[in-house]
Amino acid sequence: MEPIILASGSPRRQEYFKLMGLPYSILPARIDESLVSAGGNPVKLTAELAVKKVEKVIEVMHYRMPRWICGADTVVAAGGKIFGKPASRQEAGDMLKKLSGKRHKVVTSVALYSGKEKKTDCRSSVCTVAFSGVTEKEIEWYLNTNEWQGVAGAYRIQGLAACFISEIKGSPCTVAGLPLNEFYAMLRDNGYPYGAQ
Repeated sequence: MEPIILASGSPRRQEYFKLMGLPYSILPARIDESLVSAGGNPVKLTAELAVKKVEKVIEVMHYRMPRWICGADTVVAAGGKIFGKPASRQEAGDMLKKLSGKRHKVVTSVALYSGKEKKTDCRSSVCTVAFSGVTEKEIEWYLNTNEWQGVAGAYRIQGLAACFISEIKGSPCTVAGLPLNEFYAMLRDNGYPYGAQ
């Protein structure tokens, strides 16, 4: 299989690539994510950011273009607001308080660039997550784990935050940052030699 450039430093996405047995290298795309705080449509926003990550890698590697590039972006949408990665412990705590006892949406968009076709395919997945009511002490306990760092909405579903999640409608992979159903279909539809041939 041909290697894929993963335009992300996310350990969760790397874990999924390893699970799938995909050869990859990491080139985190540093892009302006200030659009997240501006709000708007979370599907459109994550799709735009995922594609921008791919474009950033293309820009950086223009002289030795890779065959495949994957970019992804995840946000949490609740109460008309969009939550990206918290910049501080205080912001993480505020996010968790707003999610407490409520349902929210998690949106992940994945962009896959095919060097042969010179095109980028982008697909999105939406999941609904129900949070139990959490107390101030529980939020402090969770913040002390540092799991909130570097993740949309200030929580990791595959970590201790699972203690607070009462229901998920949709793929947990979407919440973790790489919806495998959509990603697998993208690989297949774009001619990447993976899975049943």
